[in-house]
Amino acid sequence: MKKINIFANWKMYLDYDESNILANALLEKAKDLPENIQITLFPSALALYPIVQTFSGDNLAVGAQNAYWIEKGGYTGEISMQMYKDAGCKFILIGHSERRHIFNETNHEVRQKIEAALSLGLTPVICVGETQEERKSNKTEEVVEVQLRAAFDGLTVAEGTEIFVAYEPVWAIGTGEACAAGEAERMHAIIDRIVKALIPNAKLSILYGGSVRADIVADYLVGPATDGVLVGNASAKLESISDIIDRVIAVATAK
Repeated sequence: MKKINIFANWKMYLDYDESNILANALLEKAKDLPENIQITLFPSALALYPIVQTFSGDNLAVGAQNAYWIEKGGYTGEISMQMYKDAGCKFILIGHSERRHIFNETNHEVRQKIEAALSLGLTPVICVGETQEERKSNKTEEVVEVQLRAAFDGLTVAEGTEIFVAYEPVWAIGTGEACAAGEAERMHAIIDRIVKALIPNAKLSILYGGSVRADIVADYLVGPATDGVLVGNASAKLESISDIIDRVIAVATAK
């Protein structure tokens, strides 16, 4: 039975109280979750610790939206991966397009974060994707391959190490213009081929992210190269994320 992942990136949409209210509501909804569905929340740093204390179970987890690769030191404003691990995180989002394009995060920094996460036993979720201009210039595959090679070329991982890659075309994030499911599946197959050639020992899962909505989420879960979705804005509202979860359950339990 295929495992389906629902990753909810709350970004900076919710304050402390709103985050805890939504996490508790989702905990209630997840009581009857099929065993092949996992829900992972990525709340703000301030809300993360109390959510870890409540949002726990066999198919529930919490992750950090970003982290620094050095354990301790004079790095004002940063939070290390070790600190997030100590707080109970399992996953770390790395290289989200908003980190790359707003905060100028480089491929080199992405690689440092991946290595740090793996050294601590955290599961990295590496985001890759092209801009609208790059897609129009027929550079989509080239851009994604460069990002993947920078992330994984020469990386040594133990057999069965869990790695997630989220294909998030930049032009689809927060715009309401989702990538067509067939095109996303095509890109996922390319990602699968590249990553498995670079780190064949890893256990790879591939997600789609970019304006994911309830009415289209099932379309992305049909293809064999897609293992779930990374949801942004829609995951920060109880009605929309509940609807997405219901649609994924329908897919997961369909005969």
